Formats: sequence, structure tokens, C-alpha cells
Amino acid sequence: MAEVTVQQLAEVVGVPVERLLNQMQEAGLEHTRSNDVVSEKERMTLLTFLKRSHGGDEDEGEASPKKITLKRKTTSQLKVSNSSGKKKTVNIEVRRKRTYVKRDEQEAQAKAEEQARQEEEAAAARKQADEVARKATETAVPKAAAEQARRNDAPKRSNDGVKAPQVASIADVQAAEVSESEKKRKASKDKPGKVVKTKERSDEEERGRAKGKVAVRRPAGASDDDFDGARRKAGPRKPKKGKLGQNAHGFEKPTAPIVRDVLIPETITVAELAERMAVKAAEVIKIMFKMGAMATINQVLDQDTAAIVVEEMGHKVKLLNENALEDDLASAASADVEEGTEEPRAPVVTVMGHVDHGKTSLLDYIRRTRVAAGESGGITQHIGAYHVETEKGMVTFLDTPGHAAFTAMRARGAKVTDIVILVVAADDGVMPQTEEAIQHAKAAEVPIVVAINKIDKEAADPDRVTSELASRGVIPTSWGGDTEFVHVSAKSGQGIDDLLDTVLLVAEIMELKAVPAISGRGTVVESRLDKGRGTVATLLVQNGTLRKGDIVLAGMYYGRVRAMLDENGQQIDEAGPSIPVEILGLDGAPDAGDEFSVVASEKKAREVALFRQGKFRDVKLARQQAAKLDNLFENMGSDKVANLNIVLKTDVRGSLEALSGALTDLSNDEVKVTIVSSGVGGISESDANLALASSAVVFGFNVRADAGAKTIVEREGIDMRYYSVIYDIIDDVKKALSGMLAPEFHEQILGTAEVRDVFRSPKFGLVAGCMVIDGVVQRGKKLRVLRDNVVIFEGGELDSLRRFKDNVNDVRQGMECGIGVKNYNDVRVGDQIEVFDVITVERSL
Repeated sequence: MAEVTVQQLAEVVGVPVERLLNQMQEAGLEHTRSNDVVSEKERMTLLTFLKRSHGGDEDEGEASPKKITLKRKTTSQLKVSNSSGKKKTVNIEVRRKRTYVKRDEQEAQAKAEEQARQEEEAAAARKQADEVARKATETAVPKAAAEQARRNDAPKRSNDGVKAPQVASIADVQAAEVSESEKKRKASKDKPGKVVKTKERSDEEERGRAKGKVAVRRPAGASDDDFDGARRKAGPRKPKKGKLGQNAHGFEKPTAPIVRDVLIPETITVAELAERMAVKAAEVIKIMFKMGAMATINQVLDQDTAAIVVEEMGHKVKLLNENALEDDLASAASADVEEGTEEPRAPVVTVMGHVDHGKTSLLDYIRRTRVAAGESGGITQHIGAYHVETEKGMVTFLDTPGHAAFTAMRARGAKVTDIVILVVAADDGVMPQTEEAIQHAKAAEVPIVVAINKIDKEAADPDRVTSELASRGVIPTSWGGDTEFVHVSAKSGQGIDDLLDTVLLVAEIMELKAVPAISGRGTVVESRLDKGRGTVATLLVQNGTLRKGDIVLAGMYYGRVRAMLDENGQQIDEAGPSIPVEILGLDGAPDAGDEFSVVASEKKAREVALFRQGKFRDVKLARQQAAKLDNLFENMGSDKVANLNIVLKTDVRGSLEALSGALTDLSNDEVKVTIVSSGVGGISESDANLALASSAVVFGFNVRADAGAKTIVEREGIDMRYYSVIYDIIDDVKKALSGMLAPEFHEQILGTAEVRDVFRSPKFGLVAGCMVIDGVVQRGKKLRVLRDNVVIFEGGELDSLRRFKDNVNDVRQGMECGIGVKNYNDVRVGDQIEVFDVITVERSL
């Protein structure tokens, strides 16, 4: 065990030096100064004394501790800077541990081992003595040389008969000192940058560490001047070569523009796009401003817009195909079709034409039903699907509305059909919706069969209808064209068989085929919410077979087919190609016109449906934001537009689509229809609350409000109206918008008087003596003064009107009068005074 001084021992045990010296003197030790060396034996003597003085037993035997461990902990703080330049404080905790072990001198074995160890250490001491002596010679330290000489003489004295315990103690001291100094030297040589923690660390070093400074160790024997000079030369510590400093930045500024490959999904926000190009979002917004589009950091951009921005900023565009799910679904469907065997199928025929030309009546005669008699207002407002087994074969009919508001419904009917029957009334001719039906059929590249209806009427003129159709590109075969014309009467049944023969002939020429063996797929014709049955969707199976229990994916919704009904409401278990059916079980009402297909598992259906819903939501959000920003500048500075907020609920999806389009088209620059909320189903409590919050009018088309909604409507006085005919709702909204229009002001000239003389009255001021040359001059009306047919004054009021000495209200043509003009005194002879009135004219759409 190495020796320590009195001061170091006092620091270790935590008592003042003077007190420790007093205790040592009381223990019989001869130490008087703080730098006196205390050996291990003396420390044990002091420890025994202290134990006895504090009441401890001297002969404690094996119960007394054989080992004493002293611990000390110091804490200092170091301030460092991170990569961003901010400073932070790091706490450094230094823990020291020193263990004192009590030696058992009674054990003989230990004595022998101690003897052997002392001899070995003595040999090692002799070996190191030479090295120490050499260093002592170089440094010319007399004290070290004398000490080395003494150490060299120690083994000799031991060999010359010095007593063994004395030799052993001297050798022990020398070996301990040499061993410790050698360890320090090796440690400092092996780790030059590491500060060695030793007990000889001075108080100055400790204080420097506490302040965050790196201490420079004073070499042995160096003076204060030499130590200060060496510390100045050392200077601040520099970072090692090959390693970055603590505060050095690892970024190197690029010397050329970096072109990146930017992946763009279907929609992306401005912030995400900027992140993928490694630029700030403000840069992207600035580029979009220069391109004429306003944007915010959270605005959702579609794929095309984002691609333009990326190319504008000099990067490469890589469009991300997010439709992998849809592609897999389509590829699986095409594979099934290729594997199956095609068989002939029945034609799907859509009946189109102008309103009230007899489309539904024609179908009623074919189906032997009376659907038209039960329709509201006598017009068709829903698309209907029926399949009819005739003597000549099966035909599936789609009945479309003829009103102008159902354009999208007619276009959808033409898209899913094989043949179009164009019904034209022989007594009415070609009308706007007739032309529109022709355009839809030509756009869908569907053959047309013209049915000239109502030929049993006296006013029927089939030739005129044929001529009008021919002028619009529908040429009959008898005239060299490719369109079959059939004269029919839905009332008497005349020509119905010829019409069916013609339709089946055209279908046979088209060679319509399908694969019944594969899973069903087709188009959603209509959908609605039924209070008792849930979502009811009318589907037209165009290929394959739809069975009860199949998992159906229709647009954004999916579900298992719980029940399947035909057009007569009868339960069926399966439906083949060209068969319209109603199914129950979808988790929502799909949009009319959406495609449906049967998928293998519910998991797959849910996955695709969620993908479509998310995509629809993103695209809708992008359109809304674009519309808001685009209209920002347009609406800036313009007059305030009057809004009519509407909450619209309908029975089926098709009616909702038609009504939304028809009502929105009524808007103009001054009044605007805003559909706050729309949907299929009854008017609920939430709809009434929304109408209350947005000051909207609630319209129910073939639906009614529930009890909660009625309570809110009655309590809050919300305007709620029910309709069953589309004409009525459009007319009412049109009237409401007309009332919201600002009135127009028209000027009406009442009469003109010519000034013949001017005289001044002390009571009335300047008075013009006039002759009424046209119309009637009335008191209190506005007037203007003309001189040589040029208006020199306007806005005045006819203050005084007299005939002779009497005040009169009006003076007619050919009579003289005196006129006093308010706030005007420059009337001259020959001027004309024109009296007029401003009338308000109500406007209408």
C-alpha cells in the first residue's frame, strides 16, 4: 500500500489537518507537519487508537472489520455547443473509491508469502533502480540521485547481514514507489490525451475542472515560470486531424444543381412535394404563384399540377401508380372472361325520348303493366329496369326520364345499353330532349331504333317526324340510311310486335354474348336507403352470374348479398347476364353508374373500398381548395352575391344527382344556390340542425322528416318543404331566387315645360314662368333643366307649382304655370324643365 501524507489522509477521512495531528499525537505517533508521510502501520495504529477512544474493543477478533472502503464523489459542469450552435451544460461526476485492508500478521503463511513477494519486488526494484538513476542523472536532481543511491545500497545491506524485517520494509517501500511511478509513466505514455485520475491531483487542478478548464500538469521539479510558459505554449486545444470538431458542420455546399427523381402520387400536399424536392415550401408556393395558381402549404395538389411544378423546378417526375389494387382487380376479371365460354345473351334496350312522348306507356304495353299511371305528375323521375319474356325472346328494358334535369341519367342509360329505342310523338315532333337522346346514343356508339308513337292521333304526322330526324342525322333505311323506323301506338298496341322484331333483329346482328360461368359484374342502375331494409341497389348484370351470398364491391361500398329481388319484388337466388336485380346488404348507397363486381373475399372488398373512399376524399378536398382559391380573386371587389342555402334529401341517387344539377344551374352572377348538404334517405335531426346552423331551406323529394327533425323544424321555424314532382321544386327555387335579385330602377318622363319668363318673388325666390309643352308637370317630382337640349342641372325637386295665385299639384299640357326649383337659381328664358319619376321594376330569372 502506498504511503500518504497527513494532509492527504485528512482529506480522505474528511477532518481538518490540525485535528488529525492532535489525534495522531494522542495515539503516540510523532507526526507534527501536514506533509509528513504516514505509513500503513501508523495508519493502523491510529485506527486502533480511534476505535478504543470511541469505546471499541481492542480484541475484536474475527468480528472486527478487515477492510475499510472510502468513497468520494465530485461533480463538475462542462458547457459544450451542439451542431446548431446552442450551448448546453453537461454534468461530469467523478467517483473515487479507496479500500484499506487489514493485514493479518499472525498468519505464518502470509508471512512466508510476504517474504517471497518482498524478494521479488526487491529484484524488480533493482532493475528499475538503474532506470531511475539514469533519469536522475539527466535531470540532475540531487535528491533523486541520493534516493536512488540509497535504494541501490539497500540490497547490499540486506546481503551484508542487515536484519530481515528492516530490509523487507525498505524494499517494500522502494518497490511500491517504483511500481507506482512506472505505472503512471506507462499510462501517460499509452494514453497521452487522457487525464489520469490519481490521488495526487492538486487542488488547483480540481478547481480548474470545476470551472470547465483543462488542467496542465506541472512537471516534477519545474519552476512556476517554466510551468506558466509551457501552459501558454500549449494554447487552446485543437481537434485531432481526421476527425470533425464538436461544432464542425458536416454539410458541404453543392457546386451544381441537384436533379432529383420526385415520386408523385395521385394527390400530394405542397409541404410533402417540397420535402421530396428538398426545398422549402415557400419556394414551391412562389413557383405556383408565378404560374398563376394560388396555393397554401397544406393545399392538396393533383398529380398533373404537381408534375408541372416539379418540372418547373428542374427535377424529374416519376408518377406513382397507386391504382395497383384496381389493376389487380381488372386483370383478375379479364382473366376470368378469357377462361370462360361465351354464350348468347339478351339485349339491353334503353327507351329514350322527350318528356310525355309515351316511353313508359310503351313499356307498360309491352310488360302488360300500368307503371305510368302510378307515377307522380305523370312523368318518369327514376330510371327503371325490367326484363320481359316475349314470344320472340327475352329483352331487358331501361326506362329513362325525359325531363331536361335528368341528362346525366339518360347519358348513363345510353352507356350501359346495347340498343336505344328513340320514342318520338307523331303529333309533337322532334323536341330538345329528343335531340339530346340522339347525341347520347351517338356518343355511346349504340344503334338507334326509332319508334314514332301516337300514330293513332288525328294530328299525327309521321312523315314530318321522319324528315326532322333525317335532318339531324337519323336516316331511315327506306331512305338509304341505317336506322329502323317503326310506327307504333302505345295506346292501341299497333306496331308493338314489329318494334320487338326489329329490336331482336338488331340484337342478333350485333351477336351479343356473355360468360355466365364467371362471377357477376355490371353497373349500378339506381340505389336508395330503405328504412326497414337498409341499402337497396338496383344492379344490371352485364356479364357472369350474381348469386345470393356473394361479396359485392360497388363503387366505394361493399357487402354480402343478403337478399336478391327481381323487378316484380320476387326473391331469386341468382341472376345471369342482362338481368336487372335489386340487392340488399351493401354498407352504403353507391352512386348510379358505378360498376360492381363480385370479389373473392370480404377482406379484399374492404381493402379496395377503403382505397376508393380515401382517393375520393383527397380528390374532393383538392377540388374544393382549388375552387376556393380560384374564386378568391374573382370575387374580390365584386358586389356581394346573395346565397340560397339548401339542404336536399331525395329518395334515390339518380334524383339527387338530377336535382343538384338543376338547382345549381339556376345560379347567376347575383344569386347563387349553395347545396349545403345532400343525401339519400329521410330528413334526419342532423339535417335540421345543419339547416339551422347554415340558415338553409330543407327540401325533401319523395322523403319525409322523422320525429326529431320535425321537432327542431317547428321549434326553430325552419323552412322545410316536401316535393314529389321535379317541376315544382325547380319553380319554387326559381321564385325564391327572383325575390333575392336586386330590383331595377327605370326613369319615366312625366312632362316638359318651357320657360317663358323669369321673375323674382320676395317670398319664393326665383320663379320660372313656364308653358307645359308635353305631358303633365307634377309637384314634388324630380326634374332636370335643359338649355339648348343639353342637361345643365339634374337632381333638383319641383318645390313650388302655382297656377295664377293658387298652389296646384299638377299642370297639364298647354297650360301656363309658375315653377320654383329647389336649390337652383340659374333658370333662364328658353330653358326646358323636364319633370320625371323613378319607378322600381321587379326582376325575375
